[in-house]
Amino acid sequence: MNKLIVSSSPHVYGNNSVKKLMYGVLIALLPTFFVSVYFFGLGAIVVTLASVLSAVAFEYLITKFMLKKEPTIIDGSAVLTGLLLAFNVPSNLPIWIIIMGAFVAIAIGKMSFGGLGTNPFNPALVGRVFLLISFPVQMTSWPKPSALSEKFLGYTDVISGATPLGLLQDGRRNGDSIEKIMQTEGMPDYMDMFIGNMGGSFGEVAGIALLIGLAFMLIRKIVTWHIPVSIIGTVVIFTAILWLADPVSFANPVFHLLTGGLLLGAFFMATDYVSSPMSNKGMLVYGAGIGMLTIVIRIFGSFPEGISFAILIMNAFVPIINMYMKPKRFGEINKKS
Repeated sequence: MNKLIVSSSPHVYGNNSVKKLMYGVLIALLPTFFVSVYFFGLGAIVVTLASVLSAVAFEYLITKFMLKKEPTIIDGSAVLTGLLLAFNVPSNLPIWIIIMGAFVAIAIGKMSFGGLGTNPFNPALVGRVFLLISFPVQMTSWPKPSALSEKFLGYTDVISGATPLGLLQDGRRNGDSIEKIMQTEGMPDYMDMFIGNMGGSFGEVAGIALLIGLAFMLIRKIVTWHIPVSIIGTVVIFTAILWLADPVSFANPVFHLLTGGLLLGAFFMATDYVSSPMSNKGMLVYGAGIGMLTIVIRIFGSFPEGISFAILIMNAFVPIINMYMKPKRFGEINKKS
């Protein structure tokens, strides 16, 4: 005789798992990694390996010997944290500094809150901001994409230069017009910005590779469109208003989209499952807040880039967003009917 088993909700079963989702994001990041190696050579490889291996090792040690739990490093979350941290730093960063960043990302940003699923802030960004505050010189010495003969010689012996956002900030401080700033030596054109041929954190410069990664995640339903579109849309609207109002003082939306870590942050950092809102409406509000804060920091703040700070600030508001924008419960009665 068949028995009818009644259990509490939810009653829908999906074939996704943490491991499957994490490795899906890792696959989506591969195009960006390959482009980074093409432009920055040995540095991209060394920094990535150091960051990933350190993140995995720290999570294993903390889980096993401090939390006294079975290590779960095979789920891919530590690898992803290490990779994203590496993508947010210069490709000539000394190994000991990236190891410190990985420790902060895992130990403070993730494991101090209980591990995967309980961290309120994006761990990779916690590590990145720690490094930026602690080692501002090393974290703002941006290698230029080098010639093929120089890419695999010594990853610390590279020519560094300002990023496009850094050049923009310096020019605005000097009172230069946008037209003059765009003609500054070292300022790449829009095509170079799109393919990643410019200075910056080596994982954030290749717009085309990041877009390919986003397309993969959307097709595989690893992420939804709400957060990336709301961030990009807010940035476009805000910068378009400023540019149309004063094109002499403010850069156009295309410049802001293709420079800095906006695309990496919008596609891969802000969409972190744990530290982002649960509902679609909440995601739109969250993304709009990130986009607005990013441009406010870029234009009016002391840092040329603001996406990392914007995401961490909005991470702190996620519990409030979830409280007031809860998804409709299954079986809930519509009181208006």
